[in-house]
Amino acid sequence: MAARRLHRRDVLKLLLAGLGVAWFPKQGSLVSAASPPWGRVTAKKVSIHSAPSFQAPKMGVRWQDEVLPIRGTVYGKEPEHNPLWYRLEGGGYVHSGEIQPVDIRVHFPQPVPERGALAEVTVPYTDAFAKPSRRSRVKYRLYYASTHWVTAVVPDLEEEGVMWYRIQDDKWEDLVYYVPARHLRLVPPEELTPLSPHVPPRAKRIYVDLRTQVLVALEFDQPVFATRVSTGAVFSTGDYRTPTGVYITAYKRPYRHMATNNRAWNGYDLPGVPWVSYITEDGIALHGTYWHNDFGRPRSHGCINLSPAAAKWLFRWTMPTVPHNRKWAYDAQVATYVHVVEDYFR
Repeated sequence: MAARRLHRRDVLKLLLAGLGVAWFPKQGSLVSAASPPWGRVTAKKVSIHSAPSFQAPKMGVRWQDEVLPIRGTVYGKEPEHNPLWYRLEGGGYVHSGEIQPVDIRVHFPQPVPERGALAEVTVPYTDAFAKPSRRSRVKYRLYYASTHWVTAVVPDLEEEGVMWYRIQDDKWEDLVYYVPARHLRLVPPEELTPLSPHVPPRAKRIYVDLRTQVLVALEFDQPVFATRVSTGAVFSTGDYRTPTGVYITAYKRPYRHMATNNRAWNGYDLPGVPWVSYITEDGIALHGTYWHNDFGRPRSHGCINLSPAAAKWLFRWTMPTVPHNRKWAYDAQVATYVHVVEDYFR
């Protein structure tokens, strides 16, 4: 098969080109002009170092959900799977693995269609309340790039001029919560149009390489997209490695609340997991990830973790298509094949 003759270097060049990153940059050099403006700490705490290395002296600690100003992305010496570090405003470096790239964008409330609409969080985080009031109980904290189904825009119970979006939870159907409308944007229909619609469904294929933790998408055996991933790992609680095999993306959802009884559950309650393309009936999926940025090594409970941007690209490119006003789609006849293999580049 022609795809099997691809050289690993060729695919990784495609991967890095998509990131705007130079090929094999010099250690300590700036590797991306398009660094995120801000980064949210996803771990309980991270250390700030004087140089892009875990061996460099520590300058301080930052805690979970702190938002850090980023002034550049540099290539460090370690770790091998992900040597990208962020240079912070005021000095110091933090490894990118536990820093979610974020932005801060606020919006005017928009009318919500009768059937509801897909919305995306556009601030580092926002709290979801039991009622449209900050005096009510916090139900969840929602994070940047997570996606949710909005059913109405409603006024604040006490503050004049403050508007909220009502979110319908998709795991517990009787659960609704409210988020400040200025912190979400309704995803426009044009952002969900299919990619490469002229390519026959069977000419599209995905390979997930477990050894290198790289995903490659092909059209007619030619690579058109590549990205780093994090597949299933072995934990003290069990073996959650992503099984090899050939699967299909028959069932897709633009958002999903993943929690207990989901294969993707990893000890957390994760509302608004974005751009989900299921490949097995027991819940293994390709999906966006907002709880880490450490792609390139196994660390999931079976699913294939991607950056939200990469997951969205694949969501639009794979079949079946999910219309912008629909919560899901299922069609095994036109679904895209996903090959999970031990070594795609052999």
